[in-house]
Amino acid sequence: DVQLQASGGGLVQAGGSLRLSCATSGFTLNSHGIGWFRSAPGKEREGVSSINNRDLKTYYADSVKGRFTISSDIAKNTVYLQMNNLKPEDTAVYYCATSLGVWENTWYERLFYDDWGQGTLVTVSS
Repeated sequence: DVQLQASGGGLVQAGGSLRLSCATSGFTLNSHGIGWFRSAPGKEREGVSSINNRDLKTYYADSVKGRFTISSDIAKNTVYLQMNNLKPEDTAVYYCATSLGVWENTWYERLFYDDWGQGTLVTVSS
């Protein structure tokens, strides 16, 4: 049974940092990709970052490049999203999801992800 558990959200001031975790089970993490998405009030869910655990290629939305870093700890079956220099516009519910294929031109498309975890709320105050 595939399961993903996102955690690590919270309230932080602008300029602060948070690290989100996505604990996975029920599948082989090193043969899958994991994506982080976020949903802000009034906006569609958007891709934030993704990692292809087969070759460790990473992808980022332009809005978070240079501030967010995605990484995997295969031994712990966990993927992390380190978020630095947070901005109020980063406020959203963050979700992790798994995909059999994460590629440069499709990593941000929700339809390529099969299983989703529950979200974790990130609130950035100005």
